[in-house]
Amino acid sequence: MTKPDWDLLAEADHLFRKMVRKFVKERDKITIEGITLPGLMILHQIEREGEQRLSDLAEQLDFTSGAITALCDRLEEKGFAVRKRMKEDRRTVLLDITDRGREMLGRNDNIGRRCMEVLFEGFAAEDLVSQMQAYRRIIDNLERFSETILKLAKENAGKRAESSGSVKPVTSDKPQPKSTFLSY
Repeated sequence: MTKPDWDLLAEADHLFRKMVRKFVKERDKITIEGITLPGLMILHQIEREGEQRLSDLAEQLDFTSGAITALCDRLEEKGFAVRKRMKEDRRTVLLDITDRGREMLGRNDNIGRRCMEVLFEGFAAEDLVSQMQAYRRIIDNLERFSETILKLAKENAGKRAESSGSVKPVTSDKPQPKSTFLSY
């Protein structure tokens, strides 16, 4: 993209964020036996890999430490998982699945596949391949996202200090891109 098409970028940005918010909103409406889909993801991870440190679960599943703690509290409350302290290092807490948790996963083993079917219904295989390529590119771009924006904010703060607080209005014959700053 040599010269940005600001209208196109703004629309893509809007649709991407709308999709993410809609997905999270819809996902969070679903509870299976009192457990949300992210809780099921935790149980599946433990069932596949064995007991896990909470910090490792958070990293692998892209959850914050606060979110993983709340999810684990709920899993433990329902009797689907149990926290254990390592004997060698009592500060390290592991989460393990219980027999009750395994039974619940067994009863609901069709949920994950159905989620994917509903989400990607109507897409041809080549559409899915294109989507996956786009998702990979966005993920790669996100690797430098916060660093890039924070650097720009720091530069902007430096410009503010240089101008001694005097704000000059932007005057240009060039059309300015629509601001999407407040939508974040």
